[in-house]
Amino acid sequence: HEQLLQMMEERMMDVEQKLRLVKRLLQDKVNQLKEQLSKNTKADAMVKDLYVENAQLLKALEVTEQRQKTAERKNYLLEEKIANLNRIVKNLASPSL
Repeated sequence: HEQLLQMMEERMMDVEQKLRLVKRLLQDKVNQLKEQLSKNTKADAMVKDLYVENAQLLKALEVTEQRQKTAERKNYLLEEKIANLNRIVKNLASPSL
């Protein structure tokens, strides 16, 4: 009877030791997952910031392209005016020669 009791105590101690080990492993895993969640949260915030920044850059690019088209149109009109003025000057100069 006493030998059986001794064996039961040893088994209980063994089970308790295994439970402590499992508890420690689970706690390590919980800590690892908390750290990963923190990293993921930071990465998510960075992605959102980049998304907003990208939208702002696209809008700025659109405005810049529109300004370029306007400048090209104005440049074309100025070139036409210069060509017309050159034609007028040439016509004015022709009779005097």
